[in-house]
Amino acid sequence: MSDPIVSDAVAKLYNTYPFPPEPILDEPPPGYNWRWNWLAAYNFCTGQKPAKANIRILDAGCGSGVSTEYLVHLNPEASVVGIDLSAGTLAVATERCRRSGANRVEFRHLSLFDADQLEGEFDLINSVGVLHHTADPIRGIQALANKLAPGGLLHIFVYGELGRWEISLMQEAIALLQGDRHGDYTDGVAVGRQLFANLPETNCLRRREQDRWSWENQQDACFADMYVHPHEIDYNVNSLFELINASGLEFLGFSNPQVWDLNRLIGKAPELIERSQNLTELQRYRLVELLDPQAITHYEFFLGKKPIVKQDWQEDRVLLAAVPEPSPCIYGWQESPQFFDYNYQIAKISDSGWKFLLACSDNQDKKQTVAQILQTTDVSLEDVRSLQKQQVILLAPN
Repeated sequence: MSDPIVSDAVAKLYNTYPFPPEPILDEPPPGYNWRWNWLAAYNFCTGQKPAKANIRILDAGCGSGVSTEYLVHLNPEASVVGIDLSAGTLAVATERCRRSGANRVEFRHLSLFDADQLEGEFDLINSVGVLHHTADPIRGIQALANKLAPGGLLHIFVYGELGRWEISLMQEAIALLQGDRHGDYTDGVAVGRQLFANLPETNCLRRREQDRWSWENQQDACFADMYVHPHEIDYNVNSLFELINASGLEFLGFSNPQVWDLNRLIGKAPELIERSQNLTELQRYRLVELLDPQAITHYEFFLGKKPIVKQDWQEDRVLLAAVPEPSPCIYGWQESPQFFDYNYQIAKISDSGWKFLLACSDNQDKKQTVAQILQTTDVSLEDVRSLQKQQVILLAPN
């Protein structure tokens, strides 16, 4: 069972300010988020396309349904269940999905601690911005792990303490000024906005808000979620992996691996890179956040329930026998070799790599192998490997 005091306070906040406050549209949501696309996320975690697409997805702590809506539209063969402890946000989520035609979804008024009440297991569980607002995140992640199917993925997002130091200070300041009105969230927003408006312009908290958060905090729902939340636990790498280890699942990687690359920070000092090789993986992650705390405002990562089969495609014969297709999360590739990859960054591919990508365009039906496509195009195997490493193509064993 969850702590009723914490749960009631959190539900009250989101009944007052349904979150996220994105507008409801009468059409599918714009763009994509590859972390919510089963094919792209599975490929990122394992190096290969999943064997099936008709999966079950759980959006645990779905809020106002922004993530749920994407999960439905980005996974056309999946059935989706969304749960949340706030009846107010569930009402918004239901309307959002109805309006956009996201009709393969069922909503249940449950906390993630009550996930065991749901029937069956799920191949993909999404829980973004939820665990750190529970009274017992370890029991929360264990509850989700228990509902994950073998070979399934759990996508998690929790806050980082080093990159959010100014937020925790302002949260405490607002609570002090509210006094016995603490828990009145509209009053908390008013106090917080008044504070930022009247602190000296040189004040570090005011400057951090202006430089980093003010754009998203124009809406009161975002401001309330950030500064007057009744319960928040922030992590560092060490406490994060205590949480991960308690889940009993396998850590499959951060969804922003480029941030965790030490070379971007000390790559110009080979002797330091060499010293870092003596560290454990956890220690190298800790070194990154110590050297660049501003970059680590949160941790977003994937866990998996064994058996998780991974493929690196290093052997030529294995790669040649694979069946390739374009990633569902690349944009503009059919018009030009200058297109956006799955992270909305310009993909770095050669003209010949682009030709191979075009040749893969209808391969879901043809099921041609890499070797068969190479026979009809002037493309090298290294071009294919580059496309795969950049998540531009998905590869399936033949």
